[in-house]
Amino acid sequence: MRIRDHRADDEPEINLVPLIDVILVLIIFFVVTATFDARSVLKLELPRASGEPVSDASKALIVLVNADGRYFVDDREVLRDDLESLKTTIAEVAGSDRDRQVMLRADARTPYQAVVTVYDALGQLGFRRIMSATAPPAGAAPAEGKR
Repeated sequence: MRIRDHRADDEPEINLVPLIDVILVLIIFFVVTATFDARSVLKLELPRASGEPVSDASKALIVLVNADGRYFVDDREVLRDDLESLKTTIAEVAGSDRDRQVMLRADARTPYQAVVTVYDALGQLGFRRIMSATAPPAGAAPAEGKR
């Protein structure tokens, strides 16, 4: 009686389950460690001023200018630093609402020309309610009940 060897008939295969597990773990790692907060990306040092904080700034269009003079409108970065690109991005983000408040957050080390360019773009687009964000003076206690 002849016994046949079945090992030669086996087809080799690649098991993909461990590879898929590793890829899913990497995806979860990168999603958990990535931050989506604009404040953590842009480190702004606001100029200091004394005054009362505004309570209705939550619906405002936010225009950020970092220390290098780069512009950000809400969560969108303006790719070029010229006036027309800034106006186009503001118009796309704001839509047709020109009565909306605008909060200008510029770093204290920002070149003054970058701030003037933002004011110029907002004025040409018809925005009239523009606020400038500042930090309280050093050593000053925040106003009671207003943060």
